[in-house]
Amino acid sequence: MPYLLPGLAPAAADAPFVRLWRGFLTGRVMVALALLFLQGLGQFMNLAVEPAVLAVCLAYLAATLAERTLAGRAPPPPTAGARWLPFIGVDLAAVCALQLLQAGTMNYTPLFGLPILMAAVLGTLTLALGTTAGVTLLLLAWAWWQGLLSGGDDAARYLQSALTGTGFFIISYLVHQLSVRLAREQQLALQSQMAARVQSQVNALVIEHLTDGVLVLDNQDVVRIANPAALLLLGGPGALKPPFALNNNPAWEPLVSLAQRTFRRGQPVTADADLLHPGQSPTGLHVRTWLTTSRGESPPEPEERLCVMFLHDLRELEARLRTEKLAAMGRMSAAVAHEIRNPLAAIVQANALLEEDLSDAGHQRLAQMVRQNAERLARIAEEVLDIARVQHQISHAPASTLMLDDTVAQICTDWQRQDPARRSATISLRAHGAQIEFDTEHLRRVLFNLLDNALRYKGQHDDSLVVTTRVNPSGAVSLQVWSDGAPMDKSVERHLFEPFFSSESRSSGLGLYICRELCQRHSASIRYQRLARTTERGETGGNAFTVGFRRNTRPAENATLFDTIVV
Repeated sequence: MPYLLPGLAPAAADAPFVRLWRGFLTGRVMVALALLFLQGLGQFMNLAVEPAVLAVCLAYLAATLAERTLAGRAPPPPTAGARWLPFIGVDLAAVCALQLLQAGTMNYTPLFGLPILMAAVLGTLTLALGTTAGVTLLLLAWAWWQGLLSGGDDAARYLQSALTGTGFFIISYLVHQLSVRLAREQQLALQSQMAARVQSQVNALVIEHLTDGVLVLDNQDVVRIANPAALLLLGGPGALKPPFALNNNPAWEPLVSLAQRTFRRGQPVTADADLLHPGQSPTGLHVRTWLTTSRGESPPEPEERLCVMFLHDLRELEARLRTEKLAAMGRMSAAVAHEIRNPLAAIVQANALLEEDLSDAGHQRLAQMVRQNAERLARIAEEVLDIARVQHQISHAPASTLMLDDTVAQICTDWQRQDPARRSATISLRAHGAQIEFDTEHLRRVLFNLLDNALRYKGQHDDSLVVTTRVNPSGAVSLQVWSDGAPMDKSVERHLFEPFFSSESRSSGLGLYICRELCQRHSASIRYQRLARTTERGETGGNAFTVGFRRNTRPAENATLFDTIVV
């Protein structure tokens, strides 16, 4: 089928041939009207008009109008069949009747070209050649009939009919090849259009989810495309959407200058820029620009090119660099800490022995200072070594089955006893009877770390720190530590659970990483989210760390009191 090649969607591929189909139907109506007009013109000019010919023209007009009105949107199937008879058959019958009934010298043979063209364009090659063969046979039959009626030179008539039929065959074949070519070009165009649409959707999806900002500008400084990350970095109105003029905001002037410089030079530009919003701290950006390839003639016209601008938050770049440095330093620190533990132990033991023989109060104070600082160094070494212990853990004792509410209540009580004046928290235990598989000391360590972090950033209200246990309707058991601290910076949130990453210069950045490793060891999960909670002050936003436990599959048993991390 010329208008429906393999692999081509019918609804899309038929469009040009549907127009041709309707054009043929309209052309047949116009031919019928022209025949009636010629008959009327002949009568006006006092020429003999045959009533039978006029009746055939009226019948042909009625048939073409009915088919134009009642015919479906698409032509019949391209293969030869009965559904073509109301169209090709009617045309052939009408032309044959006019040719037989006409009394003058009028020749209706050219009208055979209409059904031949219809079959060649909208049908298969078999239908086109079959229609042409039928027309040729009718022409030969007409030559034979003329010979019976008038005699004369039959050879000339047969030769003329054969020549006309040969011309129709050639036209039919060429027109069919052109229609096939049109269908193929249409298929390629649609496939290219679909590929371009898919590529455009993929590009939009990738740009939409990039963590770096992406702006696409024209040479008039109008932003055509901007992803959410770019809009966030620009810091404009919350409802800001492309297209918008970048030069409308004075704070964006550095970006406008970089875009104009890119268009002037015709080359990529890389630079750092500071966006200064009134009443806000400067936003440092690392900016890279490229120009799109022009699709116009060579040399490319400037208005056909766009500037693609990538925006990188310098704070995040610095945080990544700092994380890498801290990770390298952490590996070195672990090795150093491991080496200094033995000398520290010797110092502590020697100082203890020396302290037993000291009687002078001043000397005892000095010995006490040595002991306190040695213990501090030992704690620092242990903290640094925790990362290596967790990473290189090979085997561990099986997890105990704990009653979550009872264990959490005991751990929170122990935590508060260490500093009752500062450590206060609201405990909400809602996982009644829920059991989890977790080592007691590991859970203690996770909860202590989360509580210490929350204590560092919480407010001064009684309900500023809340510890909650719950069981979801699906049966999932969770533990949550919430505090009303300020929102975290996005660059900090992305690296919360990475080793040696901390927003504070004096922190080792190991606490949350160890929490995650301990949770994963027991098939639990830990996540952070910004969560609003109803307090005495109303709806209050805060930072929530939630530990999700796996369902218990064993009966309860006494928990071990020993940490299973192996040194």
